[in-house]
Amino acid sequence: MTERVVMTGAAGGIGTLMRPRLARRGRTLRLLDIAALPHPEPGENVDAVQASVTDLGTLQDAFEGAAAVIHLGGLSTEAPWERILDTNIHGTYTVLEAARRARVPRVILASSTHAVGFHPRDGVQAPDRLFPRPDTYYGMSKAAGEALGSLYHDRYGLDVVCIRLGACYDKPLLPRQLATWLSPDDCARLLEASLTAPAPGYRVVWGVSANTRRWFSLDGARALGYEPQDDAEQYAADVLAGAGGADDVLDDTYLGGAFCSPELDAEANS
Repeated sequence: MTERVVMTGAAGGIGTLMRPRLARRGRTLRLLDIAALPHPEPGENVDAVQASVTDLGTLQDAFEGAAAVIHLGGLSTEAPWERILDTNIHGTYTVLEAARRARVPRVILASSTHAVGFHPRDGVQAPDRLFPRPDTYYGMSKAAGEALGSLYHDRYGLDVVCIRLGACYDKPLLPRQLATWLSPDDCARLLEASLTAPAPGYRVVWGVSANTRRWFSLDGARALGYEPQDDAEQYAADVLAGAGGADDVLDDTYLGGAFCSPELDAEANS
């Protein structure tokens, strides 16, 4: 029997990286994005739906028969409140409500470090379910998404895994990413663990690789079956050389780094 997994935000950075990595025999990937999606490659077991994550009717139709939804869609950085409210907060509600109506049993929500960005760095690995202290409207939207996930689990019985994703790129680009990097391969491993863990209930876990300089606990992710295999340290010499040979200490005062700076104040800059 073919399993269907829906991925919102499939045309975005992480969605594009995950598309080939989540392909499996016996699995159909349904790719959903407001942007146009590339046509499937020959033999690729995917289909595509072009739609907004705020379109409840279309999402419900797209989710019918799915085993799980991976919700990556939304704005990925700071924006004015009205856009964050509509796309990230209302969009996450719409995804969860469409999943409930379509009887999808499991939803994986892409949360973010920025849901807890104003927690100071204290030299101790941040635990799972660290209480929200968002650094931006964007970070607040991710904290709201976690809360919505909790509601939909407790009230409606959905399994909901919220992953506070680190910096998911082919390799770390900045000194802080030596601690926060999530390799694309490890991201796929964590998503697979979240898809296949038996009865996860409601979880909030960190999504990072096994970085030598890691700031975050991996206990929760490992409890789902995640075993990271990559470490940003292999890139440390090049990353630090590109930054003048030293860590960016100012960027490490808070977990949210530059997102905590006055320059990212959406109201002050409007």
